[in-house]
Amino acid sequence: MVYAAEARTRTERVKSAKPSIRSAFGDQKQREFIDFILEKYVEDGVRELAANKMRTLVELKYNTIGETVAEFGSPAAIRETFIGFQKYLYE
Repeated sequence: MVYAAEARTRTERVKSAKPSIRSAFGDQKQREFIDFILEKYVEDGVRELAANKMRTLVELKYNTIGETVAEFGSPAAIRETFIGFQKYLYE
């Protein structure tokens, strides 16, 4: 039962943070990536937001780093998106 309670809390946190995230990240590609990460966060917990998980999540969503860079323009833009939206989850 504890797991279900934690998932509900994560779900509520995502729901309350989404308006701020959408306001801060207007690009559709960013939003799709963030939504994907948020789904993983709700399913699996805060570990999905760790910097060392970024590459795994990128590859799950886009298959390769090269394809992701083609979508975002640079590795820095990917990282900024991955890290940047997280502050809104804990406001």
